[in-house]
Amino acid sequence: MGSGLVASLGRPGGNVTGLSIISPELTGKRLEFLKEALPEVIRVAVLLNPANPVSIAQLKETEAAARTLGLHLRILETRDPGQLEGAFATMTREQAGALIVLTDSMLSNYRARLVDLATKHRLPSMMAWGEAVEAGGFMAYGPNFPDLFRRAAILVDRILKGAKPADLPVVNLKTAKALGLTIPQSVLIRADHVIQ
Repeated sequence: MGSGLVASLGRPGGNVTGLSIISPELTGKRLEFLKEALPEVIRVAVLLNPANPVSIAQLKETEAAARTLGLHLRILETRDPGQLEGAFATMTREQAGALIVLTDSMLSNYRARLVDLATKHRLPSMMAWGEAVEAGGFMAYGPNFPDLFRRAAILVDRILKGAKPADLPVVNLKTAKALGLTIPQSVLIRADHVIQ
């Protein structure tokens, strides 16, 4: 979709299928949850990796949610883990009341470091990875990675048994419902597994 790997989540086409964790619309929901948990917060730092094209879509969703929630955002870019200390120093200096970390593989790899820095700087953080909360972070809202790994194994099994990747839709009904979307029955009947 946004990355150009598949034509659509319902009909990937070609020789590609899989599971998507690219969900910019969840970023706005993360900000809503953060504001609900911390109603007094006005300034929120947003940490992102500008080298990740998905970050642009996530940032747009975050900015739209911030306008609705009356929040002031301070966007901080980091392209490598060596820039994290400086980013947190800026957050503290500019009196951010909370932090939202946009999803990115580099930032995910350093989520324990992010949790440590957020704790050190006394910044409640919202991340996309449940593992960050297990490591001491404040809040997370995003996909369940162990479940995604299990579902990926199911897709591999179906492909090894002869299914065409183009015929295996990339669908998560639970997420669709959370977003207020209705998935057509024609897509659902082809789905290998429907999460209710």
